[in-house]
Amino acid sequence: QNYAQTQVATEVGKLNRYNVTNGAALVTESKSGQILAMVGSKDYFDSEIEGKYNVVTALRQPGSAIKPLNYAVGIEMGKVTAASVFNDTETCFNVKNQRNYCPTNYGNKYYGLQNLRHSLGNSLNIPAVKMLKINGLSEFVASASAMGISTFTNPDDFGLSLTLGGGEVYMTDMGVAFGALANMGVLQPLTSILKVTDKNDKVLEEYKYVPGKRVISSETAFIVSKILSDDGARSMVFGSGSMLNIKKHPEVAVKTGTTNDLRDNWTIGYTPDYVAVTW
Repeated sequence: QNYAQTQVATEVGKLNRYNVTNGAALVTESKSGQILAMVGSKDYFDSEIEGKYNVVTALRQPGSAIKPLNYAVGIEMGKVTAASVFNDTETCFNVKNQRNYCPTNYGNKYYGLQNLRHSLGNSLNIPAVKMLKINGLSEFVASASAMGISTFTNPDDFGLSLTLGGGEVYMTDMGVAFGALANMGVLQPLTSILKVTDKNDKVLEEYKYVPGKRVISSETAFIVSKILSDDGARSMVFGSGSMLNIKKHPEVAVKTGTTNDLRDNWTIGYTPDYVAVTW
């Protein structure tokens, strides 16, 4: 906890020139769901940045950090594989009772034919929207909800922008969903309390491990995790050996997410044992 608090304050301090004033982090154990560290803001007592506002338990847009769940649904349903090809080119999508939806890639760059591995690794927007179109909003909303995203309930509330972060989420829910990917498809609800005792040290309540439920297959979780831990799969956009590549730890899977106005910037990293969600 102390380490997490120090890191949030230190990293936010490095970003002053970008007018970044606050940050948050959540570290969990994927197999048990235990919360190991939670930092809701850079400084709880700093009124200038509304330090008492706990980002970990607040609704925020996830940006592209939601994409792995979308691709996981497509893989799980057998509609695509890691080798499936998407055409990353300017595309407008016809949405019933709405104006055509014409998303763009970051930097307005397009890369042509790309397989799913590179589409997810490089966080390309057009393939992600095409994946959601294939999955269908109802299927994705239901599946994401099963994976722990409690704010996705009614598909009529969303459009194809949902895969680019168009629906608000809780950081805790993202910890649960990515924990399921880390835990080979088994979801563990988060728990923050280990023991409650009274003044006489009598135990009133105590944490007991209860095996979670499987929400996706181990094969799907493995494929998505391997893509997110593959430095080569993201090198086209992020460059080889970027900050997302943790030296001597090739098993670390990482996904970033940024909203259009750059207000919400996420990085979620995980191993088979731990999940770290940062904002």
